[in-house]
Amino acid sequence: MTPADALATLRSHADVARAAEMATYHKQSREVLGLSNALTGELAEAWRKSLDQPGLVTLAEGLWASDIFEARIAAGKLFIQARMRPDDALAWDCILGFVPGFDSWAIADAVAQGGQKRVVQDPARLDRIQTWVGSDHVWTRRAALVFTLPFTKSRHPNPTEAAARARILGWCETLASDPDWFIQKAIAWWLRDLSKRDPAMVTTWLASHGQTLKPFARREAARYLPD
Repeated sequence: MTPADALATLRSHADVARAAEMATYHKQSREVLGLSNALTGELAEAWRKSLDQPGLVTLAEGLWASDIFEARIAAGKLFIQARMRPDDALAWDCILGFVPGFDSWAIADAVAQGGQKRVVQDPARLDRIQTWVGSDHVWTRRAALVFTLPFTKSRHPNPTEAAARARILGWCETLASDPDWFIQKAIAWWLRDLSKRDPAMVTTWLASHGQTLKPFARREAARYLPD
């Protein structure tokens, strides 16, 4: 599967009316084809199963370079395997190359699906992600939290997961005064997900830093906490 073949396949499913609606909803100036998220995911899954890691990187880079909305989403979804062998260095480097180009939550979140898997495969990558917290690019700052959401999932975290949680809560503290809506929403998302497994940790964080958050983010973070 070459990038040209993949783009032709995406275009074959184009829906002009839906594309116009999606472009408005997602505030896109780039080309939008009007494909559903489910269909884009199905196509990416088929391509993912047919290519080795170098082939996936070539395809992803070609899709990304097209600057078509659904092509960039599909590019992100090419790397959502739980494990890549013998390692996933090529995939990780490809994902890192996409981050500075984030300008849409839908595209950023599609790439984050693969980014999350790659960080779980090698938690040492948190060192790189930590540098994003101070970025001038709002979508890179946001990615620091979205890429690390898997560390909220365990009810019984191992030492690596526990250390990651403490570290990322520190990033939340750093970002809590950031006025950008997307950053506030990402902090709330991270805390809300963690509260489902460790409500005490989130309660403690909110008691110390919650007043720094915007009211809507504070409410969202506490949604699942006991009254």
